[in-house]
Amino acid sequence: MTDAAALAGLNPDRTALVVVDVQEAFRKSIDGYDRVIARSVRMVRGAIALGMPVVVTEQLPDKLGATVSELQDVLPDGTERLPKSAFSATRAQGFHLKGRDQVVVVGIEAHVCVQGTCLDLLRQGLAVHVAGDAAGSRTAEDREAGLTRVARAGAMVGTTESILLELLGDARADSFKTILELIR
Repeated sequence: MTDAAALAGLNPDRTALVVVDVQEAFRKSIDGYDRVIARSVRMVRGAIALGMPVVVTEQLPDKLGATVSELQDVLPDGTERLPKSAFSATRAQGFHLKGRDQVVVVGIEAHVCVQGTCLDLLRQGLAVHVAGDAAGSRTAEDREAGLTRVARAGAMVGTTESILLELLGDARADSFKTILELIR
């Protein structure tokens, strides 16, 4: 993906949301965990309203538990949670973006699994956006290091609000009221 293509803007018809490892075991150890959950839920609800596919992974779910209930409660019916041991979500069996060439990534940990996922997606030539307010690590330093690394590699780092409004594109869009309620 060229820099110009990455900057061209997100389009919900071309974009998938990838939710990386927002699991119970991280609840007590991630800096700003409640924010990460709330903003990940916002992003999932927005993706649904905009008709985007949602891909969810779980790192070693037998050891780290399932995706948090707050997210499970808002996932589209039939959303599979893909178990994985590799740090990159792209390496989970069954990982598929349904032909989308733009990806928004949220999840845990920003400097490990989110970073690895973004780097793999960039290597595949996809336009990658990370919702920084929906990405977390155990320390603020690790989170910032992960977000900085993916940005330097070519990912766009924004917030759930800026990403959702970019995906919406116009205040007259059918989903405007739904998205506005999510970001307020």
